[in-house]
Amino acid sequence: MEPGEALMTQAIQPAHANARGELSAGQLLKWVDATACLAAEKHAGLSCVTASVDDIQFEETARVGQVITIRAKVTRAFKTSMEISIKVMVQDTLTGTEKLVSIAFSTFVAKPAGGEKIELKPVQLLTEQDRIEHDLASERRKVRLQHEDTYQRLMEESSPFADPLCNKEEGTVTSATAVQSIELVLPPHANHHGNTFGGQIMAWMETAATIAASRLCRGHPFLKSVDMFKFRGASTVGDRLVFRAIVNNTFQTCVEVGVRVEAFTCQEWAAGQGRHINSAFLIYNAVDDQEEPVTFPRVKPISKDDFRRYWGAMARKRIRLGRRYVISHRQEVPTSTPWDESQQASLIDDNVEALRQLAAKTGWEVTSALGKIKIYTLEEREFLSVWVEKRVRCPAHLAYCLLSDFTNRPLWDPHYTSCTSVDQVSEDDQIYHVTCCQVNGDKPKDFVVLVSRRRPAQERDTYLVAVKSVVLPAVPPSPGYTRSEVALAGFLIQPTDHSSCTVSYLNQMSAGVLPYFAGDLGGWSKSIEEAASSCIRFIENAADGAVC
Repeated sequence: MEPGEALMTQAIQPAHANARGELSAGQLLKWVDATACLAAEKHAGLSCVTASVDDIQFEETARVGQVITIRAKVTRAFKTSMEISIKVMVQDTLTGTEKLVSIAFSTFVAKPAGGEKIELKPVQLLTEQDRIEHDLASERRKVRLQHEDTYQRLMEESSPFADPLCNKEEGTVTSATAVQSIELVLPPHANHHGNTFGGQIMAWMETAATIAASRLCRGHPFLKSVDMFKFRGASTVGDRLVFRAIVNNTFQTCVEVGVRVEAFTCQEWAAGQGRHINSAFLIYNAVDDQEEPVTFPRVKPISKDDFRRYWGAMARKRIRLGRRYVISHRQEVPTSTPWDESQQASLIDDNVEALRQLAAKTGWEVTSALGKIKIYTLEEREFLSVWVEKRVRCPAHLAYCLLSDFTNRPLWDPHYTSCTSVDQVSEDDQIYHVTCCQVNGDKPKDFVVLVSRRRPAQERDTYLVAVKSVVLPAVPPSPGYTRSEVALAGFLIQPTDHSSCTVSYLNQMSAGVLPYFAGDLGGWSKSIEEAASSCIRFIENAADGAVC
């Protein structure tokens, strides 16, 4: 086993399971926290305590009779704190099949006996993967440190924007989901430092949150992800812990539940003066008795605190979307279709139809709305898509002409450095070579894309410009660029009257495109809004002289 690494293997027993025979999320959180702590102490050579656990993603469930393996490893040490990456696998003992259950990241701090601060030794980097994770740990830490500032800025923006749906009369009052519970901390709940075991606190929090979610969905909620467990203070044997959970907001098939924990000594309990020691935000999905996904009802905020929690959930959801790239940093897997002239009609039709299908999907959620620009996102199991909607003072047919000529793209899109036509397939279909700017210090990226444009039969209908990557032997990868892919993108241009239109840009994000959007989705960058504003100015300024 490598330095700074710990491995736990557990057979799932009925005592570890919930009423559905699945490993309870609370039990898994206890095992995860214990394994991560042991990895941290192996690296530090000192007692360590949990500072936070964030970005827990649950991909699969595990059942009684299966075997869980938890591997925790120190990825980077930051003077007095360190990041631990945790990977959980489940194995079916009958078939030998292994599946990924969860990936998580936690932060631990060393706790010397005397209380003085010590500087941790650097992590040994033995493999190329170690070096990659070491670099990514720094990026994840930056996101954690700027989380509060980003959250506050998004909250300031969200108050005037709010959510048009939350003002409707329909909706469940969130107070109906409120849960309060109490636990007395006993010796079996303490860790080897004498404090309440962090994993036990997380398990109790998850139980309260699950009850709150079940009161809203009338189904079987299951934990899908954890935004963050933040440990603000310690508690010890003899403390009374009070857990308060409540639904903050719903997003189609998921719900966010907030949990607050206060600790009381015997004297504090009598005086009613507790200590706020923990907070967490947990995201649930749910299924009904037929195992079909449940759509959660909208919630209706009433009080000032309801609105704070409602908007806060929207801000956190946006930050999570942006964090997804920084956390996973998925490697690009080539999926582009080779350009085959004998099959070009089919490839072009697929390009156009794919954009129409993406636009027709349900479940798009408003992420931000400022001025003439709205941003929507759509989360699916394997994909994250973005929809940027702009109101433009220009006839639709002129906007279509300007946007469908991709050689114009570098004139308004700051991400594009060049765009050259390399193959005129037909009057309405061309293949372009695009180069883009650097992001995060990586090599600049380039793309080879098929652009298919379609005018509607009626002028009042929607104009379409579909984009996807293709493999063209005439444009091989260049050593100066990272060849990347556009999985599915394009413009929809809808006339609103004779002199204006709505321009929508859609993109189903690939690993190559996501770095350009991550900061915007997370709320710590405005490049999407800036590019959209630049596009509006370009169209409106060029419209007077445009000839189509």
